[in-house]
Amino acid sequence: MNRPALTVFILLFALVTVLGFVAARWRRGDLNHLDEWGLAGRRFGTMVTWFLLGGDLYTAYTFVAVPALVFGAGAIGFFALPYTLMVYPFVYVVFPRLWSVARKHGYVTAADFVRGRHDSGLLTLAVAVTGILATMPYIALQLVGIQVVIAAMGFTATGFAGDLPLIIAFVILAAYTYTSGLRAPALIAIVKDLLIYIVIITAVIVIPAQLGGYAHIFASIPADKLLLKAPAAGNLGTYSAYATLALGSALALFLYPHCVTGLLSSRSRNVIKRNMSLLPAYSLVLALIAFLGYLALAAGVQHDPAYAGWFRQYGSTFAVPALLLHSFPAWFAGVGFAAIAIGALVPAAIMSIAASNLFTRNVYKEYLKPACTPGQEAGVAKLVSLVVKLGALAFIIFLPESYAIQLQLLGGVWIIQTLPAVIIGLYTRWLHRWALVPGWLAGMLVGTGMVASQGFKTSIFPLHVGALTVPGYAALYSLMINVGLAIVLSLILHALKISPGKDQTAHADYEYDAA
Repeated sequence: MNRPALTVFILLFALVTVLGFVAARWRRGDLNHLDEWGLAGRRFGTMVTWFLLGGDLYTAYTFVAVPALVFGAGAIGFFALPYTLMVYPFVYVVFPRLWSVARKHGYVTAADFVRGRHDSGLLTLAVAVTGILATMPYIALQLVGIQVVIAAMGFTATGFAGDLPLIIAFVILAAYTYTSGLRAPALIAIVKDLLIYIVIITAVIVIPAQLGGYAHIFASIPADKLLLKAPAAGNLGTYSAYATLALGSALALFLYPHCVTGLLSSRSRNVIKRNMSLLPAYSLVLALIAFLGYLALAAGVQHDPAYAGWFRQYGSTFAVPALLLHSFPAWFAGVGFAAIAIGALVPAAIMSIAASNLFTRNVYKEYLKPACTPGQEAGVAKLVSLVVKLGALAFIIFLPESYAIQLQLLGGVWIIQTLPAVIIGLYTRWLHRWALVPGWLAGMLVGTGMVASQGFKTSIFPLHVGALTVPGYAALYSLMINVGLAIVLSLILHALKISPGKDQTAHADYEYDAA
């Protein structure tokens, strides 16, 4: 047992636990209303939103998996950098429109907007279910990050005793999320981001000095991991995979329910615009996080007998914890482990809130109890958030970790299928409501089939175009099928003069600003 690291970890974990419960009194509101519990009253300003979105987007899985990908596969792991640079201009232009119409009509979820815009209960249900399905494995993967750091601190027990630290962490998370709603992760995100900045900046200064400088580090990295492999004749290889991963991920990211929840909690559309101008600062941190994979390679942690058992169990996912243990005093490694664990709790809380918002608004209220009171609505959301967390916890405890990773590969493929209804719907209703549903279904089936054809080991699908093979992100390819089918069916439905339904929104609603 690494007692110094464990002591620091427990102290920092206790701090964020206290903050989670205190958050119920921060910017006080009636938490028996879904707007207050699930969106914090839509009152977050620029800085709080910046920390909230940073905590939402840059998760424990980012901290562990991105450098692990660089450690294992090399340069392709840096695809996360161009995609974050693409996503912020996209959100700057598009999502203030969603904020405005949601604020004007009291929408809590993207599915609420789809209901009002397209007048289709079936399409609304499809968007809501897709959001919940894509979110669940994402929450489970946050637990993988906590599992890894718990192991790194010396918890070697198996069975219930081995799972107990993870269970305790999520009971605490469930308690303060139930009590404080979105305010809890927003307040804790400030601590989480500060810890990550401290750990990363220290790491990229201290570790290269220990290893003989950056020139020595890059000289020690195998050549095949420094650059993308050049395309072969008739196969675009990693070039097209890298490009489509970046573009597809950029289009999909802010369709996730937890990202929509973070944006809708802002107090004005200008807060969103300012944040899209400021959030690229996190891209610099992401580059440094990815660089940890190279540092772990250069440090040779994979060859250290002390970590051999953990690498056998967790593979390259253990690269960052091993690097921290190898390079720093135990107490500072504890700071890094706390940053990873808290980096799991913040997005897990937001994700569970977002999933419960979707279920409450677009399943429970839509189909089960349309006449529910605001108090009943908030109460159901709180209970569902607990169920979602328990489901994710059970997923990790009772099923192989590989299942969560496989489903997360599908998460991006699934959530991008809501783009035509949500993003295109923000600008036009030309895509017919009865064309959007078959398009969504085709995208879901084709995308899932593409990933399944690769044995659920990767979301890169080798598309054959004549004699040319174009490996690419299955999410992007399946989206093309989705949109193409929706366009063809819309042409037919408009020609047959099938009613597109009633639009509850007006043109001015998309520029509305309550502030």
